[in-house]
Amino acid sequence: MSEIIKIENITKTFNIGAIETHALRGIDLTVEEGEFLALVGPSGSGKTTLLNLIGALDEPTDGKVFIDDQDISKLNQSELSELRLAKLGFVFQAYNLIPVLTAFENVEFVLLLKEIDSKERQEKVETILKELGLEEQMQKKPGEMSGGQQQRVAVARAIVSRPRLILADEPTANLDSKTSRELLEKMRELNEKYKVTFVFSTHDPMVMEFARRIVHIKDGKVDINNEKKTE
Repeated sequence: MSEIIKIENITKTFNIGAIETHALRGIDLTVEEGEFLALVGPSGSGKTTLLNLIGALDEPTDGKVFIDDQDISKLNQSELSELRLAKLGFVFQAYNLIPVLTAFENVEFVLLLKEIDSKERQEKVETILKELGLEEQMQKKPGEMSGGQQQRVAVARAIVSRPRLILADEPTANLDSKTSRELLEKMRELNEKYKVTFVFSTHDPMVMEFARRIVHIKDGKVDINNEKKTE
């Protein structure tokens, strides 16, 4: 397998007024293509900050992030947007669906941005929504669906364009245990079927149960004595 993510000595410092907060303190990490990996740590440990840096949603104070051997710190904003559209998918704790659009339209939106033609868009969207058990929800808007259904739509939106990498920030935080397990089972199936790399930030034991590799983040650093592979 090849490396899809390589992180070299990443630091991230936030300045709020006169207060300086060191969120990340020299992180080194590599992620292989096709992994199903969880970044684990308590609130404030830096795991979400790290996920945002991997996703080019923020910039490190120091250090480098490579996606597919490309140093993303050298990219301008337009190139970063293109990178996110071409190679990354995102699943957020709060779903982040567009409330005025149906499930179908929310998932289709990514393909519209990529200028995929109408027939192919319809085939891709219908296929992934059916795979996630959302046949009956295609024409429903987010407010007409349960939290679990909305998060499945968010997963469908993230994976419909077949990105190389999906970043999921606390995706089960607002779900009950049954719904969380069902969602994680589907995500594992998609990981295995499409060989898409998944990286989670979480403190949910159930996500850790499903992850094939667990990387603990503590006080802004990788706890190298507490990393494990579950398979």
